[in-house]
Amino acid sequence: MDQDRLARLKARFAEGASGEGETQDPLFRRIIDSQFQGDRRAWPFAGIATFCGARLESDPLANPPEIGLLGVPMDLGVTNRAGSRLGPRAIRGVERIGPYEPALHMAPMTEARVADIGDVPMASRFSLETCHADIEAHVARLHAAGIRLVSAGGDHSISLPILKALGRDRPLGMVHIDAHADTGGEYEGTRFHHGGPFRQAVLEGVLDPDRTIQIGIRGGAGYLWEFSTASGMTLLPMHEVAAMGIPAVIARARAVAQGPIYVSFDIDAVDPGFAPGTGTPEVGGLAPLQVLELLRGLAGLDVVGGDVVEVAPQYDGSTATAQIGAQVMFQLICLLARAPSFRG
Repeated sequence: MDQDRLARLKARFAEGASGEGETQDPLFRRIIDSQFQGDRRAWPFAGIATFCGARLESDPLANPPEIGLLGVPMDLGVTNRAGSRLGPRAIRGVERIGPYEPALHMAPMTEARVADIGDVPMASRFSLETCHADIEAHVARLHAAGIRLVSAGGDHSISLPILKALGRDRPLGMVHIDAHADTGGEYEGTRFHHGGPFRQAVLEGVLDPDRTIQIGIRGGAGYLWEFSTASGMTLLPMHEVAAMGIPAVIARARAVAQGPIYVSFDIDAVDPGFAPGTGTPEVGGLAPLQVLELLRGLAGLDVVGGDVVEVAPQYDGSTATAQIGAQVMFQLICLLARAPSFRG
């Protein structure tokens, strides 16, 4: 190293240097200004846990953020192991998510007003139908206040009332990443379980199947999901995803999911070797790196809402499943902040 370059490095980075020129990237400077007071940063293990470390907003209708992070702790629609009602609490407990997204070179918490807006208030812990009505009504109020939502479930049946609230004026398209297509019919007396929300959303006119793609579908229950292809959805089973590769899957998703879309991510899309904490695990799924690559590839699509569902932390001896769920939530915040219709 020549002496002139060494002198410049010392002037910029050595102990006792002014520090004014140490961070020259304007995005990095904005992140540092948002994270530090002097050399002190908030302790990740102290204070009230919130989604992705966002500020807590106790009255979002009076002080609406641009992007609201919403908990939906309800799992009355499960067909296998219960427990995803504890998902929002587990995801909130994950520390040190963000603030920087390196592949997209963005820091969404500094680019949009983002807040944890608490949980959906539900009147009954016993009635699935009542919970769905409460979710739809609460999401409709938040939507009317101009808040774009990233929700954490809860089982996958919560996506139906959310879509009914968001798609009532015009049907949404969707990128659905899951082990299961969730387009099944009536099951033991109800149509509103977690295996059928997207059939109901299409039939109720709030989800456009022609602009919907389902990615990573696998397992032995494919005979239940003929509605997906019959309605016009694009269904990519996991074996085709593996053969195509993630870049080709991204290209297909971007071609299908035109206009305003919703992104629904079931944690069981991830192989249970990485994310065992879920109610209906299916081997042979996505790796976390593939998940990040896939979600990053959706940047620039008009994503107007999204959810992360089916995190059931008690089936995971570590925090790995919740860690992945929290990271997906952060990626969805990035997608909302990059949507063409965000801020008009």
